[in-house]
Order: sequence, then C-alpha cells, then structure tokens
Amino acid sequence: MDDKRSRQIVIAGAGVAGLTAALAFAGRGYPVQVFEQAARLEAVGAGLQLSPNATRILRDLGVLDRLLPAAVRPEAVVLRDARTLRELTHVPLGQSGEDRWGAPYLAAHRADLQSALMARVAEMPDVHLTLGARVQRIATGSHGVSATVEIGGKTAEEQGSLLVGADGVWSSVRGLVDAKRMASPRSRFSGELAWRTTVAADSSAGRAFTAIGAADCVTTFLHPGFHMVAYPVSKGDAFNLVAFTKGERIAEGWSGHADPGILATAMRGTAPGLVKLVEQAGPWLTWPLHTVEQKQPWTMPAGIALIGDAAHAMTPFAAQGAAMAIEDAATLASVIADLRADPASLQIWENLRRPRVAKVARRGAINRLAWHAGGPVAVARNLFLKIRSPDSLATDLDWLYGWEPQKIIRR
Repeated sequence: MDDKRSRQIVIAGAGVAGLTAALAFAGRGYPVQVFEQAARLEAVGAGLQLSPNATRILRDLGVLDRLLPAAVRPEAVVLRDARTLRELTHVPLGQSGEDRWGAPYLAAHRADLQSALMARVAEMPDVHLTLGARVQRIATGSHGVSATVEIGGKTAEEQGSLLVGADGVWSSVRGLVDAKRMASPRSRFSGELAWRTTVAADSSAGRAFTAIGAADCVTTFLHPGFHMVAYPVSKGDAFNLVAFTKGERIAEGWSGHADPGILATAMRGTAPGLVKLVEQAGPWLTWPLHTVEQKQPWTMPAGIALIGDAAHAMTPFAAQGAAMAIEDAATLASVIADLRADPASLQIWENLRRPRVAKVARRGAINRLAWHAGGPVAVARNLFLKIRSPDSLATDLDWLYGWEPQKIIRR
C-alpha cells in the first residue's frame, strides 16, 4: 500500500459527524474516502440548534460563513409555563452570547447545515464522497483497516489507517465489529417520542406561534406531560417545532407516524393558544428517541473509531446532539494528527471525550426532569428560576458553550 493510501481515512456516513470528520482530517493533510449508504443525501430531523462550542469548530473548518446566510441567531432561550404561557426565565444569546462564548449560537435547518458542509467538502480535493455505498465487512491487520464496500451491486476493497463509524444511532459499523470488543450493535428505545414539524412563518400555524412566543428566540414550553421547543429556521421564514412525550416503541427510523392522541393527551391542561398551535401545525412526524449504551468502547486499537450518535446517542434534552458529533470529529482528527503513529492515540482520544459527553448527557437528563416537573417540584423549579438572573444562568453554561479542544502535549 502506497504512503497516501496508508494514511487514508475511511468514513462510513455522510451526515453531520461524517462530513465534519472528513473536513477535519483533510484539513490536516489526510486523504479521505466517505461512503454513504443513501443514494442521495436527505435532511432528516428538520431543525437543530448549534451552540458556540459547535459553531466555533465550524468556523475553523470554513463552514460557518456558508451556513450563516440561511441560519438564525436567536436572541435568547426562553422558558415558558405551558399552562399559563408565563415566561419563567430566559438565557441571553444573540450578540451578548457571542461576546461571552466567542462564537454564535445558531438555529438552522439540518438541510442548510448539510449543504454548507457539502459545499466546503467540494472544495477539498483530498475528500472523495461515494453515495449508495454500504460498508459490508471490516478487517484489521498490519496493513491497517480494510473495508468491503458494496456500490451498485458490486463490491470493492478500501484500505486506510483508520475507519470512522459516523453512521448514526443505527450504525451498521457498530454492528459489524465484535460486540464483545467494541459496542452493542443495537440501540435502545428510550421510551420517549419526538413529534416534529416545520411551519412557514406566514402560515396560520406560524402566526399562532408568534402569538404565544417570540419569533426571534428559542422557546421551550414546560408541562408535566410533555415539553415543546420552537425556534426559527431558514432565515426566519419557518419555525421548527418539536414536542416530546412518553410513548410506545415504533418502527426504527428518523420519522414515522404514531397516534396523535398521545400528544393530545399529554397536553391536557395547557393554554388554549398552545393547543391551537399544535392543532394547526400538523401533521406531525414522530421520531422514536433511541440511545446507545455509553459504557461500551468507542474505539479499537486496530484502527476503528465511532463518533457522534454511533458512539453515544443520547436524548436531545441538552440540544447537543449535533454539537457532540462536531466536537468528536474535530478532536479525533486533532489527536490522530498530533500523535501520528502512536498506537494509543485512539484510546487517548476516547479518554478525553468520555467525561465531556457524560457531563452533557447528565445535563440533558436534568433538563428533562426540570421541564416535566409537576406539583411542588414545579413550584420549587419556578422559584429557583425566579431568583436566578439571566446572566447567572448563562454562567452555568460556560463549561458547555465556552468549551475548546484540549491540546495534546507529546512527551
């Protein structure tokens, strides 16, 4: 194998994690092959939030400027009581947040982020993307990693120094690797359903939202039976709405259909304006929230690493799914480049990432409990939020939004 192929990075998955990894490795001089199972790239999940810890990396990779024209910089995250629509508190974002954390907080459509990533990838001559390509087998040895890829009914062998599994919560790479040594091949249903829709700002549903929430903010409505997050996307021309309820397991996939009565029942006792919004915003697609056991290894010394949801899919209650994938990709490329041929580099990367990801997951779990609180617990929550200033709440997020990659010091 020639020197270029011996250094090649093979990536399975061309979502946010995979494309970010491709850019991060190519920017450090590595040739990259990206294989995506889908015949065409489609945006799934509608909107997403990109906090400063993610947009800082996107800026460094040359992606942010391509995303900004289509994204929205929300002025704040606002928490409201779903019964009364009363504002409980807010966390300032906008320019004050950018000044504080050194990068913008953005709300964007997933399709716009993917387009920005693809536009930057197209400028990188060392990145080659193949669609309709499924990784069937993986072999490791002294030569590095070899992936058998099916493309259009034919198979091909691709070799490299590292295989990155960036193929999401239902990762096929995770299922191809020995479960005893790597990770459980199956994800786990969390018991939560996400109900998603996107509405035009000038539609009846869009007007129903602006009647009860700010068009330039991320608004979260809190209720014991559910919570809903709404924010502008697509230059403010649309609103992304996502509600979360308990529910039974439905077919695996990014979107499906479930009984809308589940959402209606969960919303009992909410304000009429919120009920009107949910009724007018339909139909809703349902997304089963799956997680991956985080205690399982994310890497193998032979040259395999899982990143993003393939490694540690978590519930989205900290709004950090995309951000953790972006952080994973950038830090993996940095550690591999800085440590070069060190056989312990993958384990070093995993050891660096685990505490960070675990802390984010804990924050999400706390958010979920607080947002679904009822009775005396909700009273205590509201009192706590009342006595805390918006600036102090922003300070509580410095560890999350102000994060920057650690530097690896070679001894």
